[in-house]
Amino acid sequence: MQKLQDSLVEALSIDGALGVAVGDWKTGMCLGYKGTNSPAFPEANLELAVAGNTEVIRAKMRAAESLKLTDKIEEILILLETQYHLMHLVQHISGLFFYLVLDREKSNLALARIKLGQIEKELTL
Repeated sequence: MQKLQDSLVEALSIDGALGVAVGDWKTGMCLGYKGTNSPAFPEANLELAVAGNTEVIRAKMRAAESLKLTDKIEEILILLETQYHLMHLVQHISGLFFYLVLDREKSNLALARIKLGQIEKELTL
């Protein structure tokens, strides 16, 4: 099992990672973040991004409930021209999610998703 800071460090080591944060979509709070301070995605934006993406997750949760979906939401992916923005919900700690920003040219989305899933399973608070 890994503590939050260790999980953030490991997630930031994923190829192409520009920044990573852990947030609580129920409260909108950012529990921690780490970034590369890349001009493409400054580290200071991570806290703001968690707050904004909290609304994305809440909207998807409401939509899933309205549709009476029984499957759990695992991830939400937003594709930008030069970046991937991945919101990976922590399945064993209610309300938490990883927010990972990847450079599209330097990352492999499939491998990043696998690695983030492994990190998520090891997270403890």
